Amino acid sequence: MLTPAKKEFIEFMMSADVLRFGDFVTKSGRNTPYFVNTGNYRTGLQISRLGEFYADLVHEAVGDGFDAMFGPAYKGIPLVTTTAGALARAHGVDKPFFFNRKEAKDHGEGGNLVGYKPKDGDRVIIIEDVITAGTAVREVMPILRACGDIRVTDMFISVNRCEFGQNPQKTAIMEVEEEFGIRVHAIVTVRDIEEYLRGREDYAHLLPLMEDYMSKYCLF
Repeated sequence: MLTPAKKEFIEFMMSADVLRFGDFVTKSGRNTPYFVNTGNYRTGLQISRLGEFYADLVHEAVGDGFDAMFGPAYKGIPLVTTTAGALARAHGVDKPFFFNRKEAKDHGEGGNLVGYKPKDGDRVIIIEDVITAGTAVREVMPILRACGDIRVTDMFISVNRCEFGQNPQKTAIMEVEEEFGIRVHAIVTVRDIEEYLRGREDYAHLLPLMEDYMSKYCLF
C-alpha cells in the first residue's frame, strides 16, 4: 500500500535524480526501465533527509536492539553515516557504525575496516541502497564474518526490487534471508513505485515497461 510516507520518499528520490526512468542495466545484467542510484545524492540537506528515512525504518523495525551498523563500500558508507546521525538525533539511539575499504590498508592502523571494531557477540545491521540479485551481500558477508563471532540480524535498503535471485523461484531477498538469516527491510518496494506511477498521468507511458519488467523478474 502506498502510504503518504512512501509517496514522500519516492518523490524525494526523484527530486534528487536518484530514482530515474529510462533504459538501464542493473549490476546483475538485467535491462530495467527504472534505476536507483544513491550516488546521486549530492547535498547536505539531501543526505540528512535520507538518513531520517532510514532511521525511521530502523527504529520501527528493531528499535535499539542491535550493537552496531555497517555500511558496505562504497555507497553504504554515506548511508550508514547519515543513518547513525539521524538515529541519535531523532530517536535517541546512539550506536556505533563502521564500513570497509575495498582494499586493505597496509600502514597506520591497517586492515580493511574503518570505525567501530566489532567484537564477539555483537548484533550488526547493514545499511545498503538496494538488493537486485544479492551479489553485493555475498561480497560483504565474508568481511563481516572475519570480524569475529558476530550476528548480522537485519539489513535496511531504500528499494526492494522484488526480483528473483540465483533461484528463479525466490527473490534475492528471500535468498539472503534463507542463506544468511538476515531480515531485509525496505523503505519502498517496486510495487509502491508502480502504484505511484499509476497516479501520475505524465508517467503513464512507463507503466507498460514497468509491468513487462516486473512480469519477467519480480516475485510477490
